[in-house]
Amino acid sequence: MRALSWNVNGLRAIHRHGDFLDWLAAESPDILCIQETKAQIEQLVPELRRVEGYHAYFASADRKGYSGVAIYTKEEPIDVVIGLGIPEFDAEGRVLIAEYPGFVLMNIYYPNGKMSQDRLDYKMRFYDAFLAFADGLTA
Repeated sequence: MRALSWNVNGLRAIHRHGDFLDWLAAESPDILCIQETKAQIEQLVPELRRVEGYHAYFASADRKGYSGVAIYTKEEPIDVVIGLGIPEFDAEGRVLIAEYPGFVLMNIYYPNGKMSQDRLDYKMRFYDAFLAFADGLTA
């Protein structure tokens, strides 16, 4: 199995200015995790929402043009969880978790805490919440 992870800094931008779908077809990863999609699903063109040969899953921020993660996967997961179930964090579209036979894939776009003390506090709360969530997966 070949899994790739890529912070694209805007899924619509790399599609518009490059050959994202050609790249995906050429690389043909079994799983592609994308961070910083910067788009809500309804903002994506249909060819990014439904890529031939892949199942696509998205976690979008409430705020348009901000954060967001996606998973393109050839094998349909057993289950997909969007977010941590905590509105404060889920509003930023930072977590997608896919369960497969034998493993759990976590696509996480961690917050940056450099902008202000408030964002640093947010980042640390996110880390604590994610660690508690991940610990619950092993219980």
